[in-house]
Amino acid sequence: MAEYLVLKEPYFALVSRISLWCLILCSALFASSCKTEKKQAVAKAQNEVTSRVEALPYYGEATFTPHWFSSDSDSLKNFHKIPDFELTNQNGELITNATFENKIYITDFFFTVCPGICPKMTENMTRIQEEFIENDEVLLLSHSVTPDYDTPEVLQKYAKRKKVNPKKWHLVTGDKELIYDLGRNQYFVEEDLGITKDVNDFLHTENFILIDQNKHIRGIYNGLNKASIGQLILDVRTLQAE
Repeated sequence: MAEYLVLKEPYFALVSRISLWCLILCSALFASSCKTEKKQAVAKAQNEVTSRVEALPYYGEATFTPHWFSSDSDSLKNFHKIPDFELTNQNGELITNATFENKIYITDFFFTVCPGICPKMTENMTRIQEEFIENDEVLLLSHSVTPDYDTPEVLQKYAKRKKVNPKKWHLVTGDKELIYDLGRNQYFVEEDLGITKDVNDFLHTENFILIDQNKHIRGIYNGLNKASIGQLILDVRTLQAE
């Protein structure tokens, strides 16, 4: 009987070790399977979100009434586009429409000493910058609404504090009348419809505007709202896929 027990102990130990290895292996496979299923679920959810619409609408005036055109529609030939402009960025470089040729860009209006909405807007622009940091097709454009104060030197200091990538994001200054005309009559960033304003009426808005590769407006977003910024990022991807 003692001999039997001596012979059987190693066998039971071996079985126990094999069982333990099987348990560990199964657990690892199960965990890996769960991770794969989770990634697939996330990917599926992302695809469903980005493919809710196959194309974005076009906007041509301050009411932001959507117009649905195909990219080759004749209606786009005379549809509103952002006109030519010349401004100066934080590095003293000339910025024009040619800077954004065949590019998607997001634009807003701010000033460097703004104590209110601008810091949050800049924070959200930074989020967009990081999202597309490796994507050469997407640029950012922020206009100073106090161009007399916000010289290129002032903008450069601000850009360094806010970690602005000069290859991705242009902070621009220039002629005040041009900047205000762009904001009010070309990008339609203000929401005070029917109220006549001139260059002496301060331009202050939280809106971000999405511009496509052909200088058409394709979206307007609340630059203070996290969900709105998330939608903007998705819409940029939709625009790229058109």
